[in-house]
Amino acid sequence: MDVEERLSLVMRYPTEEVLTPEELRQYFEMGVHLKHYIGFEISGFIHLGTGIVSLSKLVDLQRAGVEVSILLADIHSWLNNKLGGDLELIRRVANRYYVETFKRVIEVLGGDPGSVNFYMASDLYHNNDEYWYLILDLARMTNLADIRHSLTILGRKMGDSIPMSWLVYPLLQVADVFVIGSHIAHGGIDQRKAYVLAREVALKVRFFPLRINNEQVKPIALFHTLLPALNLTGKESREELSEMKMSKSLPDTAIFLHDTPDAIRQKILRAYCPPRETRTNPVIELAHLFAFREERREPFIIERPQEYGGGRLEFWSFDELVKAYGEGKIHPLDLKNAVINEVLRKMDPIIKWFQGGPGAKLIEEMNNIMRITR
Repeated sequence: MDVEERLSLVMRYPTEEVLTPEELRQYFEMGVHLKHYIGFEISGFIHLGTGIVSLSKLVDLQRAGVEVSILLADIHSWLNNKLGGDLELIRRVANRYYVETFKRVIEVLGGDPGSVNFYMASDLYHNNDEYWYLILDLARMTNLADIRHSLTILGRKMGDSIPMSWLVYPLLQVADVFVIGSHIAHGGIDQRKAYVLAREVALKVRFFPLRINNEQVKPIALFHTLLPALNLTGKESREELSEMKMSKSLPDTAIFLHDTPDAIRQKILRAYCPPRETRTNPVIELAHLFAFREERREPFIIERPQEYGGGRLEFWSFDELVKAYGEGKIHPLDLKNAVINEVLRKMDPIIKWFQGGPGAKLIEEMNNIMRITR
């Protein structure tokens, strides 16, 4: 695979931004063995944003010859009081439900789960004095404004009542990049501020510096798009919209990997999808993810009832679909029905794994855990 093909894989949807494409191209041209990481908090059930969007990009990177890693962020989850703040339970869920589900999804997406490095965050820290020196070194190089800027909108709005643990969190995120030795730090676009901070301090860190050919370098930051929450109202401000992503803590906003076909169908039918609206439209985003991420071998078909103009519409590209929807040529319900068919077709191996295969036991365990941690 040549450099252009590798770049194309990394840069394609759902990639939203890379800092910087020029650095990535240079490393590919140099033939550098690049290492990647993405971290996940351990909390509730895995939805499409985590399970399909994030892992699709991980598989792209793997196909482009990058060594990929997943950080199971147990300490981070504990700091945020996930799963009742029970650290042992968080680790059990990470090693069982998260690892096994991630491996199955990566396989379905065409990746090699056996070549993915899985790290438990606390294992990186255990008996590792230099890790804690790195945290203190980062604290010396940053100020309160830097850390506040790295928090979510909620954290920035809370003022002096913000939990102290939230201020520690960005330092952990930045440190993880260097401890793992990640040339590519990968996350959702909501993680942008933390990884920009990692780039800003990269040439100053003295513990676990990132090097290529003995030269200290900045990590490349790769951000994928976020799937919008299904229950948008259209009344959200621009700032609120940036935070309105699928959330496992709000089940009506998200489609989960273990959802039944009927549950998926009903959630999409109820989803926010106003006529002609193509931006921050969760159904349009689902079409992009499931129907147009890969080059199509057959058209994406939208059937229209005869009483509403009738006829079949065929689309070979996402841009064609967006243009037609924006011009009012597609009714929202017709779009939803077409997207439902595509989602169920692509999700079928995962649905079957959860509904009657090895994943069924994991969901039974998770249902019991979620009942006791509510």
